[in-house]
Amino acid sequence: MSRTQGEATVDPRVERSRLVIRRAALEELGAVGYGAFTIESVAARAGVAKSTIYRHWPDKVDLIADAFETFHEQMVPDITPLPPRERIELLTRHVAEVFADSTFSICIPALIEGAERDPRLREFHHRYSATRSQSLIDVISEGVAVGDIPGYIDPELGALALLGPIIYRRLMSGRPFEPELTPALVETVLGPPREHPLSEPLLYKRSRSRGLA
Repeated sequence: MSRTQGEATVDPRVERSRLVIRRAALEELGAVGYGAFTIESVAARAGVAKSTIYRHWPDKVDLIADAFETFHEQMVPDITPLPPRERIELLTRHVAEVFADSTFSICIPALIEGAERDPRLREFHHRYSATRSQSLIDVISEGVAVGDIPGYIDPELGALALLGPIIYRRLMSGRPFEPELTPALVETVLGPPREHPLSEPLLYKRSRSRGLA
């Protein structure tokens, strides 16, 4: 049974308590890192007994994983009725907004650090990242299939090229990638919208114009 189905009959007071604990878990992870993260510290931050946490999550990896999954589901935008290119922009902007200013953003370095130490957290981190990026890969593939995206674009490489600058800015520089730059990023990686088709890759055209090709 899925978590959503299983929680359909949960007492609202219990679910509110779970949400408080999940949020406290992410805040604690971002504040102290994975090494110092404990069930006791989350309980203190959430204002609950640690037995309450153990009643729902057997250990800290399960708690962290559930917190990430739950808040991702709450934050992801609804993109179903839109054309592929608009969905790509919305998904990419969503990632930029999350990495720019959110509890998630603060937790990312701690999650990466913890994944180096704990094999179970590493498995979750890789699976979580792969699932999130696959959503973008699938929409790019659809865009290529319907002609919304140039046919020379490889969907997996395209998704990596869209997500890479956002993650790089968060982890390697002092300022996040500005979400309002998303349309420019999408055009740089995937070319301009369909009404202005490209006959050759954008980066090749730019390098040739600079005398580099």
